[in-house]
Amino acid sequence: MSDTISPDKIVSLPQPAVGPKYKRVADTIQSAIRSGDLRAGDKLPPVRELAWSLGITPGTVARAYTLLTNAGHVNAEVGRGTFVAERRTRPQPPAREYVSVPTQDGKLSLFSPQLPDLGQVALIQDAFARIGETAPERLLHYPTRDAYRPLREAAVHWLRSIPLGSIDESDVVIVHGAQNGLTVILQAILRGSRPTVLVEDLAYPGFRRTADLLRADVVGLPSDEKGLLPDALADIARSTGAQVLCTSPDVHNPTLNCTPAERRNEIAAVCRAQDIQIIEDNCYRRANTNAPSYRILAPERTWHLSSISKILTPALRIGFAVAPRGRGPDLRQVAEHGFFGIAQPLAEVAERILTLPETDEIVVAIRERMAEYVRVAVNALGTYRLTWHEDVPFLWLPLPQGWRAAAFCRAAEARGVQIRSADEFALRDGRAPHAVRIAVNAQVPLQEFENAMLQLRDLLGHPPEQISV
Repeated sequence: MSDTISPDKIVSLPQPAVGPKYKRVADTIQSAIRSGDLRAGDKLPPVRELAWSLGITPGTVARAYTLLTNAGHVNAEVGRGTFVAERRTRPQPPAREYVSVPTQDGKLSLFSPQLPDLGQVALIQDAFARIGETAPERLLHYPTRDAYRPLREAAVHWLRSIPLGSIDESDVVIVHGAQNGLTVILQAILRGSRPTVLVEDLAYPGFRRTADLLRADVVGLPSDEKGLLPDALADIARSTGAQVLCTSPDVHNPTLNCTPAERRNEIAAVCRAQDIQIIEDNCYRRANTNAPSYRILAPERTWHLSSISKILTPALRIGFAVAPRGRGPDLRQVAEHGFFGIAQPLAEVAERILTLPETDEIVVAIRERMAEYVRVAVNALGTYRLTWHEDVPFLWLPLPQGWRAAAFCRAAEARGVQIRSADEFALRDGRAPHAVRIAVNAQVPLQEFENAMLQLRDLLGHPPEQISV
């Protein structure tokens, strides 16, 4: 075996600019192993020596070594040290063309996006299996705020591809999915006995439901293809005294509109002038966007909301609520007073999954697989006014003349395909266009999904001829 590597060699390697410190150390060593700068059998520096050279704590280096050991890049030998492992081909999880999904009366549900299993199930199962290695005392006490710090740092690493400006782990609260995160944020913001929440006229129904739960009034805002109208926002904010705006600027649900940078600047200026807080829902998290987030444009009043549900798995109910700088304590107080925090074993599972290099690879594979289904839908329905993006797992379809949304959904269900009407995204007293949202279900074979799209195409070409009286 080789001699012990000098800490100076590790220090001289290119260091990642973002992510928790232990993850950056692990990524640096892993990159050096892949490039050949570190070879099988090389002995890594002792924890304390490397920590001193890097100017960080020994615990941080120890955590990085543990991460590398768990991933199989190094071997830790008691009494001897930590050595670079023999390079081996990592066994790939079996390719899944689909996962059998229970259907209701034989109907294919395209109500909500369904992700394929491209390796995340195995990662989750392995992470839960490792809970047995947890220190016993961590399974006997209420988790402390400090106990969640590694997960918050992992969340910052997970959010690194989103342009959020300066973000620190103290700004993040881990929640039980984005819907729970929305409730926590609104509880931290709303004041008074009957506050007002603003949403687009067509919007994610969860905004309205959460506001109802908190006894807040919901007022709709008119929009165009670029998003909500700034002048209308200013007028309605003045007349209602609204405290918060809920919006999804990158992927508007259900229309898929993306608010461009110029419009976002106008909206941010109105919110600042009217002292309106902004909740920015980014759960669908497009791979690429050219517009800055509201957290960059109005960092003092923007609360960012994200989760792993739409891009990895909804089963774990892991979400991230990011407060404006300085408002993290307000957000933590609501979470701690409401549910103390997520379960400690779940926190450890989530931390591991969010920091594994394999997870990033799986997310890319899932996006590519979902894009195949989107392309199939576009090929079948593209002659109609379809709105779509390859990296968004649903499509928006304004219906041709002769069809109303409710009637089209009933006709589709009669052919075994369940889709959502635009009515479900409108406020109770609002008006919805004759349009439908079609979600991607990648847990069925591609051919079965294509057959469903062909059924919809056939319906579109044959609107009902009878007149109801």
